[in-house]
Amino acid sequence: MVGSQAAKPLSAIAPGRFAHFLGIDWSGAAGSRHPGIALALCSAAGGTPRLVERAPWSREAVLDYLRHELPANTLIGMDLGMALPHEDAGGYFPGLADGPDDARGLWRLVDETCANDADLGVSAFVDDSRFAPFFRRHGGREGAHFHLRTSEHGRGRFRVTERAQEALGCKPYSNFNLVGAAQVGKASLSGMRLLHRLDGAIPVWPFDPLPATGSVIVEIYSAIAAMAAGRSASRSKIRTSADLDTALAALDSQASGLSGEIDDHRADAMIIAAWLRTAASKARLWHPATMTHAIARTEGWTFGAP
Repeated sequence: MVGSQAAKPLSAIAPGRFAHFLGIDWSGAAGSRHPGIALALCSAAGGTPRLVERAPWSREAVLDYLRHELPANTLIGMDLGMALPHEDAGGYFPGLADGPDDARGLWRLVDETCANDADLGVSAFVDDSRFAPFFRRHGGREGAHFHLRTSEHGRGRFRVTERAQEALGCKPYSNFNLVGAAQVGKASLSGMRLLHRLDGAIPVWPFDPLPATGSVIVEIYSAIAAMAAGRSASRSKIRTSADLDTALAALDSQASGLSGEIDDHRADAMIIAAWLRTAASKARLWHPATMTHAIARTEGWTFGAP
């Protein structure tokens, strides 16, 4: 089982450290089959990212794939937030007695609270009276603690890494936000259930140190990958094969072989995989300037954010 000490990334990434790159566009939607989930895999040897097809994916099926079908030495990028804000207020749920004090404790709390929610769902957590005041939910139900004292922009509490995303030109939203097209909360919480269920089988950076060999999971913000492919933050979503091939070419990848319209979930997964192949060897990305050991343990980091 992987240790939970604060990450101490390798000072340099060996050539060929990863043999494969997997992009996962994730979903926190209700139900057990999710068109919003897409996986794409590419090889370090070259070629275009190929979609890993299911019809359609469930979250449990993704967990099973990671446990049993993942190629060796794969860098996995999951498009979700792997923790909630902590640094801004000294805790995930300030004022709550016996709240978790690190990300792994948070993952366990979410998973145990939602034990009866199917397919890694999280309705029980966001509706729990202990935690609901911290979330912005549907029907105008904005919890009294959604903003606290540190959210001057109206998008809720931020982790330090979301501030770093802003520095790149992105417009992140709080993982406590469950409303609107920009909501990321349920996807993030359901992803935490998956990470807890993996039980250390795959290291998760930066909560775990980056090992010299083996597969690793990192948090991804798909807009960062799209911007590296020549898109703007406001036009990061790709919905045609022509635009997808242009973006892939900018990432030194071959054309997709697709034609016509393509849903943005599949496009995101393919762009993430292709970008990871170009970015994984950049040692500076494993050493974010403002990521302390405490932040690595409690909030984590978005790979690619400065």
